[in-house]
Amino acid sequence: MKIGYARCSTKEKNLDLQLDALEKAGVERVFTEKKSGAKKDFPVLDCCLDFLCSEDTLIVYKLDRLASNVKHLIDISKKLEEIGVNLVSICDSIDTTTPDGKVMFKMIGVIAEVERTKTDLETDRGKIEVNPEDFPSALELYDWGWSMEFITEATGVSEEELNRMLKELSEKG
Repeated sequence: MKIGYARCSTKEKNLDLQLDALEKAGVERVFTEKKSGAKKDFPVLDCCLDFLCSEDTLIVYKLDRLASNVKHLIDISKKLEEIGVNLVSICDSIDTTTPDGKVMFKMIGVIAEVERTKTDLETDRGKIEVNPEDFPSALELYDWGWSMEFITEATGVSEEELNRMLKELSEKG
């Protein structure tokens, strides 16, 4: 089954473009939400994810309508993979039913987070605080083969901290 999810901020208040695109993509059921991406909870998205079954396809207009940051995107990706659901992002030309689509999905998420981090750094020239929630995405980026420089820039996790986490993991496993 093709399931759609559309979200706009409370300021935008217009889902028409997204809904038209989802209809053209053949979506059979649509979940809509009006909530800022800055918020951490998305109850309609949670309902949508709970509704999905193996072999369904979740279709979104753009990835930034699905997740608020790369960690959120990775979490959603893992959940979809666990239940056997594919993801299609219309504007980002991502279709995880293909190997190239799976790689592209992860790459776009990483690039989006780097851009967001750069913007945050330009806005707040102060010290970067390391958020423990960034550790899993830093480790995943390392597993995907990204350089330490890229990982530290994208996540705010220092090279020293990442090396410590990698050492702990190697000692455990």
